[in-house]
Amino acid sequence: MSSGDRENVEEFLRNVFRSRGQRPIPKVPIVPIVGVFVLLIALQSSFYTIAPEEVGVVLRFGQYVRTTEPGLHVRLPFGIERVRKVPVQRQLKEEFGFRTITAGQRTQFSRDKRAIDEAIMLTGDLNIADVEWIVQYKVVDPVRFLFQVRDARETFRDVTEAVMRGVIGDRSVDEALTAGRQEVEDETLMRLQELCTQYDLGIDVALVALQDVNPPEPVKASFNEVNQAEQERETLINQAQAELNREIPRAEGEAKATVEAARGYAIGRVNEAEGEATRFEALYSEYRKAPQVTRRRIYLETMSEVLPQVGKTVIVDESVRGILPLLNLGNVGKGAAE
Repeated sequence: MSSGDRENVEEFLRNVFRSRGQRPIPKVPIVPIVGVFVLLIALQSSFYTIAPEEVGVVLRFGQYVRTTEPGLHVRLPFGIERVRKVPVQRQLKEEFGFRTITAGQRTQFSRDKRAIDEAIMLTGDLNIADVEWIVQYKVVDPVRFLFQVRDARETFRDVTEAVMRGVIGDRSVDEALTAGRQEVEDETLMRLQELCTQYDLGIDVALVALQDVNPPEPVKASFNEVNQAEQERETLINQAQAELNREIPRAEGEAKATVEAARGYAIGRVNEAEGEATRFEALYSEYRKAPQVTRRRIYLETMSEVLPQVGKTVIVDESVRGILPLLNLGNVGKGAAE
């Protein structure tokens, strides 16, 4: 609006208010007000703050110019320079096959159609598995993360899903459900990091963790029975191994004890035989010197050993034919007759 038009409008408004008996609108300087308004907008759009766990990527007319660290910074106002904040110190997480609604002591999850489509996979033995997993990562290069590919987060999700499908497809359903879970996580992490490096996503993958791997609902009960049987088998194997580890040392100890006892018995018998032989030789030597004396000494020593073991002993003269004559029964008869 030109100055003449503005004066005409003001004159018209004065006439209207004058005809109604009201005070006319005073003249207000518009330019200073607009200047103050523009200055406020410029001040408001010139300062921005970066949080401690973030960096700011500054764009001037849509082109990258610099990266700012945490703190208060200044930029060109009126949208000339824009700032995109990227969390580089925070561990980010992507969920596949499920979505977390609320986190806490009672975490609530949901499964929409996209989550179900992510989770259903075909295994190497042509079975179907319902796989849920998470991926934790950090942004190590914010510029590449923002500008190397279009929508880096969605690209990262697509790459992760493709890698997981390939790893699950190389294994049987039993491996994915039981013993091969750790191998699936390790191989997925390695392949995913290789693709992130190849695509220059500026992402460092920290963890791939399988949350839950289940068979489809129609056959879930049968698979649970198989898993239970596998666990019972492992339990029995562990019990048998523990029994084996307990019995073998005990048997080896008993065998060693028997062998050592036999060796001790053999040594004792040899020593005893050698002692008897030595004693016999010494006795024979003495016998040759004095046969009569030695014979009598041997007899007395033998009787001293034998007689205490006999108990009550009756010694009878060899000239007596019986024991009754010793009782003197003849004298007893004569006394009775008298």
